[in-house]
Amino acid sequence: MEVVPEDVLQPLMNFNNTGNQVVKVYMPRIGYTILAIIMAIFCTASIILNVTVIIVTIKYRQLRHPINYSLVNLAVADLGVTILGGLLTVETNAVGYFNLGRVGCVIEGFAVAFFGIAGLCTIAVIAVDRVFVVCKPMGTLTFTPRQALAGIAVSWIWSLIWNTPPLFGWGSYQLEGVETSCAPDWYSTDPVNMSYIISYFCFCFAIPFLIIVFSYGYLMWTLRQVAKLGVAEGGTTSKAEVQVSRMVLVMIMAFLICWLPYAAFAMTVVANPGMYINPIIATVPMYMTKTSTVYNPIIYIFMNKQFQECVIPFLCCGRNPWAIEKSVSADETISTNTSSSSTRKGQVSPA
Repeated sequence: MEVVPEDVLQPLMNFNNTGNQVVKVYMPRIGYTILAIIMAIFCTASIILNVTVIIVTIKYRQLRHPINYSLVNLAVADLGVTILGGLLTVETNAVGYFNLGRVGCVIEGFAVAFFGIAGLCTIAVIAVDRVFVVCKPMGTLTFTPRQALAGIAVSWIWSLIWNTPPLFGWGSYQLEGVETSCAPDWYSTDPVNMSYIISYFCFCFAIPFLIIVFSYGYLMWTLRQVAKLGVAEGGTTSKAEVQVSRMVLVMIMAFLICWLPYAAFAMTVVANPGMYINPIIATVPMYMTKTSTVYNPIIYIFMNKQFQECVIPFLCCGRNPWAIEKSVSADETISTNTSSSSTRKGQVSPA
């Protein structure tokens, strides 16, 4: 076996299906240090944001209504990915190789996949929730806590169903990319493993994506129809349509940025078993999916005005600087309008 200087390259431990360890070298030691720092930053931000969401929801009663149940569930799923996946990845990159053993690989791979797909399904549930609340496709349907909890339960059960088969032989969890983290085995050409990966892609990536696109597409279509009918006065509907359009665009773009590269990479490997992809390049999509734990609370929760009114005072020790600025701005607007009105009253029409 070729000996490589420790200060230049760091060997990694690759586990095959029989549990044997194979030493591999992928990149300079500094590369793992950079990955560890990047993941540490994202993990810290994720923990702060998602814990804040959970605490604020528990603290403020006005936030504890059915439509927000899924948002809190998303925060819980993101925390699971961060703690059982992100932090472990920080540690393995810090030492330069996966040092948790075969059992640690399976546990880490299962945990990240389980919480990650549960979070992904929760995003789809949020999309469906908003359709029922805003569009009311089934008439005057009331969104109850029971329905909200049912959607959450479906997310976890669906994720459990599709992530436990590798524990029993249908598929497996293996090291991926530069081999400092584990995931479902995309590389094996075994027919049984490939059948699992294709099923996993269809039911855990394609279906949630189609649900998200269809739900928000229906939401946008409904708002446009309402705007055309002129139901709202003074352009209120058009303004609401613009706001929802921005939100939908951000949501779909974030979904695509975080998950599409990883899904595309996985299916490319499955479709072309002999294709070589540089491990460093293969690592990028994996880390992009883990950054979604930071984007999710920002997009789905902190862009919610109701959450903003509670979260900002919570983070600022009871003060809301934005509220003060809005109040001052509103007072100035009222004052300006009053002054302008008085001036117009006192003006003399030209002869």
